Amino acid sequence: MSTFASSRETTEGRIYSVTGGDWDDVARDIGSAKEERVVVNMGPQHPSTHGVLRLMLELEGETITELRCGIGYLHTGIEKNTEYRTWTQGVTFVTRMDYLSPLFNETAYCLATEKLLNITDQVPERASVIRVLMMELNRISSHMVALGTGALELGAITPMFFAFRERERVLDIFEMVSGLRMNMAYIRPGGVAQNLPSDTVTKIRELVKDLRKNFKDNEKLLVGNSIWLKRTKDVGYLDLAGCITLGVTGPVLRATGMPWDLRKTEPYCGYQDYKFDVITTDTCDVYGRFLIRMQELEQSLRIIEQACDKLDKLNGAPVMVADKKIAWPAQLSLGGDGLGNSLEHIRQIMGTSMEALIHHFKIVTEGFRVPAGQVYAPVESPRGELAAQIVSDGGTRPYRVHFRTPSFSNLQATSAMCEGSLIADVVAAVASIDPVMGDVDR
Repeated sequence: MSTFASSRETTEGRIYSVTGGDWDDVARDIGSAKEERVVVNMGPQHPSTHGVLRLMLELEGETITELRCGIGYLHTGIEKNTEYRTWTQGVTFVTRMDYLSPLFNETAYCLATEKLLNITDQVPERASVIRVLMMELNRISSHMVALGTGALELGAITPMFFAFRERERVLDIFEMVSGLRMNMAYIRPGGVAQNLPSDTVTKIRELVKDLRKNFKDNEKLLVGNSIWLKRTKDVGYLDLAGCITLGVTGPVLRATGMPWDLRKTEPYCGYQDYKFDVITTDTCDVYGRFLIRMQELEQSLRIIEQACDKLDKLNGAPVMVADKKIAWPAQLSLGGDGLGNSLEHIRQIMGTSMEALIHHFKIVTEGFRVPAGQVYAPVESPRGELAAQIVSDGGTRPYRVHFRTPSFSNLQATSAMCEGSLIADVVAAVASIDPVMGDVDR
């Protein structure tokens, strides 16, 4: 795990170098500091950490002189588990990493798999549009958690209610489309698991109108609020040089004025065909990151509206590649017991063709083969650059799956943001990074 080494003063100012270290040694080093300094733990259950993050703080009074992040409490072994499952089954594992934005995990994994299969251009346009639609809805639901919990941690209760009220509406759409509200495994190599229900686009258009109106509730409460400004302005400062040095991406990077958004700079899933703005500020602080997330909600609504228009034109088009050696052989439907094969499809493959039954059995149990190679596929998640690096040895299972997760990289900035500031500001700084510990530990 990466932590900051001790800082040192040079002619260029304070320099940080990234190093590893055993936590016992770290605690001993911090504890041997000058007199009248105390070492305390914040976490691993503190609410502002959005999960099980441990912060080791060295304090002089209420001022932080040194800060270390302790991670690993939520390690699940997801990356290793994918080596023992077929390529399609891997989706059900990776979706659980960043559990607040599961569709982005699925998309990065599937884009990498499709690169290895050399079928990127064969993915149906309707499938790509559905992916964009679902991801932007997911960006809204994720930002709702970041904004709501961030406000709650600083003492503002009402914004939390407003944010989660809108998030529930988005999760209702996810449930209608995939049968699940989180960790959907809806995006699959070659397309998506199933087409949208017939009235989905109409309901999403109604939702967009309501969200656009209701987002103003939090905007009126917090934007320009003098108490909110005192808790967030010039707090958790991290400039562009610090972000570049530490590999920080997402709203934290864009709050330094850098318009870096992979949807614009390295488009995927047809994002180059959508009109939207990359939101930036130049405050480099918690307030700027808050403003960016608030304004990105409107940009996501713009993209969703354009995706709905595209879906109307593509009505009846396929949502999975035509190659039956790759496409999951299923006709899924939502029933009273959740998502599963329709009874008509089961009757068809069981009763009409022995070859179809054998193919169904083999591709479900054994999976398809993926040519040997190594690829890297990045997407712009709500937290920054999320990428899947996948290695295939030509078999029916991945040889290696590794994710470049934004929460892990961005969390490195905690020390740079917090050292020298008050302990009360740590809560605001960590909340503005918006780390998800499932994304960090994997």
